[in-house]
Amino acid sequence: MIAIIDYKAGNLKSVERALNRLGFPCGITHDKKEILSSERIVFPGVGAAGKAIDDLRHLGLDLVLRQAIEAGKPVLGICLGAQIILDKSEENNTPCLGLIRGEVKLFPSPLVSAEGERLKIPHMGWNGLNVIRRHPVLEGVMPSDEFYFVHSYYPMPASDQFVIGTTEYGIGIPSVIGNRNLIATQFHLEKSGVPGLRILKNFCDWDGQTC
Repeated sequence: MIAIIDYKAGNLKSVERALNRLGFPCGITHDKKEILSSERIVFPGVGAAGKAIDDLRHLGLDLVLRQAIEAGKPVLGICLGAQIILDKSEENNTPCLGLIRGEVKLFPSPLVSAEGERLKIPHMGWNGLNVIRRHPVLEGVMPSDEFYFVHSYYPMPASDQFVIGTTEYGIGIPSVIGNRNLIATQFHLEKSGVPGLRILKNFCDWDGQTC
């Protein structure tokens, strides 16, 4: 059973549909016992960091996530779930979960492409992924694959050891980060077609080991 954490941050049904399409039993839940007894956890989310952290803490799910990770359970963060796992976010000046050292940054303005084109914030639409460190969850990702992004802030881990993949949008940003049995994507796997489903399936088959 895969637990999709419900902390009022939206985007849950699309993740559930994607997992069902892949044939993996899953459920949307905020029940602590159900989450801790699951085989693995998906931690999606859209919205503002401040409210998300407040809701997580009110529900006691910040501690549940920490317990699950310490127990070695595979955990996948998506979009907002790839940001608030860091120490702090510039959005709402919010202290976050501190599961990976680092901060969440706002895209600089003005933001300009390599060709001199002014880029819009939020970063919205399809973009590529540069895999810089092999990881079982990214197995089979092709250089031509593109993924769907919607965000104004991006994760910036304190060390390159936590960066697994990057994406170019005016600047190079970490778009896949992780540590041990925790991995997170800034892009929406559930909205990224076949390449996104491939990564999601890899996660569902992953034992939490990076070697």
